[in-house]
Amino acid sequence: MKIISIIIAFALFFFASCGKQDSVQTAENQQQETIGNSDQDLIVTKDIEYTVDGKQYKSHLAYDGLISGERPVVYILPEWWGITDYAKSRARQIAELGYLAVVVDMFGGGGFVDTPEKAQQQTKPIYENPDFAKQLFEAAIDHSKTLDEADESKMAAIGYCFGGAMVLNYAREGEPLKGAVSFHGNLSTGVKATSNAVPMLVLNGEADSFISAEDIQSFKDEMNNAGVDFKFINYSGAVHSFTNPEATEVGKKFGMNVAYNKEADEASWNEMKSFLAKIFE
Repeated sequence: MKIISIIIAFALFFFASCGKQDSVQTAENQQQETIGNSDQDLIVTKDIEYTVDGKQYKSHLAYDGLISGERPVVYILPEWWGITDYAKSRARQIAELGYLAVVVDMFGGGGFVDTPEKAQQQTKPIYENPDFAKQLFEAAIDHSKTLDEADESKMAAIGYCFGGAMVLNYAREGEPLKGAVSFHGNLSTGVKATSNAVPMLVLNGEADSFISAEDIQSFKDEMNNAGVDFKFINYSGAVHSFTNPEATEVGKKFGMNVAYNKEADEASWNEMKSFLAKIFE
């Protein structure tokens, strides 16, 4: 219990910088929104609603309406704030690549919070109960697999900050994914890689004050010892939350060492695109 408490305390401190279950019942929100400037740019978005242990969750979908049939599914685990406009913008970008994007609701209601204190409150139970975190992810998977647009044989997950830590955990545990990509996510929350672990791409800021050299070496040792296919990239000069254009202002507002880095953002996105193309071959 002492070790678990230490892990949780560290995770909460770290993320103060971020910017088919029997108990699952599903129902789809019929509201849809079409986003696009022409017939050549048609992105359809909608929410899917379901319940986990009696609580309502609302994940956000985006896909190119001009593409017919099934396409690979990319689950997006957002920052600890929840499903913000930033998370939805990433879903649109994923949809533009020809994938079905699903921003996973980890906190209920499909909303977001706007202070670190509130974010800590909603992430704490996720860290305290990895099985519950896994249940929330699998609930989103179970529903999205029923969609006509989803190719359930080709699924991957990407995540940012808190979400980055989550996708690495899911990859460690061997969730039914082709691979996982973490953007400036925590490298350890106490979950260890199993023999079923899937390929991982880890995109980290070299100047991220919340990730130490020891953390990085420990992660690499864990992956190598478990025989995991992984790639780790450090971006020079990039601090935590380097992919979020709003991070710099958030850092100033709350006194956190986070900031946007355009060069690292673009480079890491291109790495992700190459990784997804490879695992979905």
